[in-house]
Amino acid sequence: MKTTIANVHKHVNETVTIGAWLHNKRSSGKIAFLQLRDGTGFIQGVVVKAQVDEETFDLSKKLTQESSLYVTGNIVEDTRSPLGYEMQVEKVELIQEAVDYPITPKEHGTEFLMDHRHLWLRSSKQHAIMKVRNEIIRATYEFFNQEGFVKVDPPILTGASAEGTTELFHTKYFDEDAYLSQSGQLYMEAAAMALGRVFSFGPTFRAEKSKTRRHLIEFWMIEPEMAFMDHDDSLEVQEQYVSHVVQSVLKNCKIELNTLERDTSKLENIKAPFPRITYDEAIEFLHEKGFDDIQWGDDFGAPHETAIAESYDKPVFITHFPLEIKAFYMKPDPNNPNVALCADLIAPEGYGEIIGGSERIDDLDLMKQRYEEHDLTGPAYQWYLQLREYGSVPHSGFGLGLERTVAWISGIEHIRETIPFPRLLNRLYP
Repeated sequence: MKTTIANVHKHVNETVTIGAWLHNKRSSGKIAFLQLRDGTGFIQGVVVKAQVDEETFDLSKKLTQESSLYVTGNIVEDTRSPLGYEMQVEKVELIQEAVDYPITPKEHGTEFLMDHRHLWLRSSKQHAIMKVRNEIIRATYEFFNQEGFVKVDPPILTGASAEGTTELFHTKYFDEDAYLSQSGQLYMEAAAMALGRVFSFGPTFRAEKSKTRRHLIEFWMIEPEMAFMDHDDSLEVQEQYVSHVVQSVLKNCKIELNTLERDTSKLENIKAPFPRITYDEAIEFLHEKGFDDIQWGDDFGAPHETAIAESYDKPVFITHFPLEIKAFYMKPDPNNPNVALCADLIAPEGYGEIIGGSERIDDLDLMKQRYEEHDLTGPAYQWYLQLREYGSVPHSGFGLGLERTVAWISGIEHIRETIPFPRLLNRLYP
């Protein structure tokens, strides 16, 4: 009977066959220990010379790293194993022998590993990160489906910037100019006017020449948009969503978090509600902490976000940023038109902003004014203006950066390990 490593718990004291790769091995005289992986997990196969034929034992001792195999044996419980089970091997069939596999158990430099990213993904740590990433995606769909959201797919090729910036990848769309999307938000607003509550999940692109551990050129965003929802309503959705994702990872990725040596006690406390401070309060706090370089009207950098986050054991909302440093579509606070009804959600432990969101301008005249201020008079933005002309309603939305969230929940230092094939400033290979 064929099975997978993830399903061996269903076959205790049964003989099964697993298609696998040899992750590593060690042997001592009359016994060989095969560390096997099949994509669903890792398991140890024990080959005892006295219990197998001579051919099987000799092959087990000669197997090379990352050779592909069919391994047949009896599944038994083993409390010493992270999986809780091991295989008592009866037969090994070699599919393909791998020769001189380049990534050995010794230490390798980052550039070497990035050049071999297509193989580095096979390591136990990278495997665990990808499984956490997958669980975050699964829990995302689960949450928004439960809350009555409809998934909508905005275009990747657009005729204009979503935020009025110049950090865009330009291309030709036949005889027109086009850009790779930096956000699907404007299109999601249109979708929300049709479907009420919507969310997208897709790739976005930023032509920022940044080399920090928090930045990627191509990354994935989850972008919900909600009709008839104000700023405070949106904050509640955000904290419920993040709480759901974290608790789902804790429940369903225990082995992976253990492989990553993640301190899960710091994640167990991530439950709504989250603390909230205003931008003004954040500036005052930073001045008290000796950050004299930051002034009202400045955006926060990584050191500022980290200092603020260190005062909390949960993600913290920073709300009501100065209007002049935020995107043109953000609604001014009626009580203080110099600030926007917006918030950034800062993750604990120095991982920075994982969500940016706001209530959107729903007044036609005010949006026209913002168009003029930001020089958005071209035809590419006219359809967006019409959303305020035909049945405008209060609405809010936000965007969560998947890779930063994976980094935080996994406890990974650099964001480049949170996506299968990272696109960095000087890296387009593999």
